[in-house]
Amino acid sequence: MTGGRGGSAAEAGESAVTVAPAAIEAGNDALDIGAGEAPPGTYVLVYSLPSATEITVGALGTATFPPGAYAYVGSAFGSNGLGRVDRHRRVAGGSHDVTHWHIDYFGGHQGTTLEAVVAAPHADAECRLAAELRELVGSIPIESDASDRPHPPEDRPLDGFGASDCACPTHLVGGGEIETLRSRVLDAFRRIER
Repeated sequence: MTGGRGGSAAEAGESAVTVAPAAIEAGNDALDIGAGEAPPGTYVLVYSLPSATEITVGALGTATFPPGAYAYVGSAFGSNGLGRVDRHRRVAGGSHDVTHWHIDYFGGHQGTTLEAVVAAPHADAECRLAAELRELVGSIPIESDASDRPHPPEDRPLDGFGASDCACPTHLVGGGEIETLRSRVLDAFRRIER
C-alpha cells in the first residue's frame, strides 16, 4: 500500500464497516475505535443538521449550512489510526472542545449530531472516496423545511472544507436524509473497492 491520501481501488481492501457513535463511546465497536486499538484507514462521519445553521469554519469563514444530512471524508494513518474517529465523536458530543480540523467546527456545533461512522480499515483512499461521494450525492436534494428540491450551488458546503492539504474541492457533502446519505457512503466505498 502506498502512503498519501489518494490510494487506489485495490488499496481499499477490506469492506467498510458502519459503527454507531454509542458503540465507540462504550468501547465495544467492531473496529476497536473506542478501545484505542483501531487500525489505520479511511472514514466517513455522517451528521444530521435539523435546521439551517450559520457556522464559522476556521480560516474558511462563515457559511450557512442548509438542513439535512452531511458526510465528511477523512483518513487516519498516524499512531492512533482510526482512533481519531473517537476524538471526532467526543467533539460532536461536547466533551472535547479543541478545534484543529474543519470538521471540528461543524461537528462541534450544537446544531449538529453525529449519527454514524463508516470506516474501511487499511484503506488509503480519502480523496478517491470523497470524489465518488461527491458524484453520488450530487443528485440528492438537501432536506429542507420547504421542499426536497436541491439547493443552489451557493448554498452547498464550503469549498475547501477538509481539503486544505489536497487538490479536492471539498471533503464534506450534504444531501438527502440520513439513511439515503449513509447508503450513498456505502455505495461510494463499494465503488472504490472494485
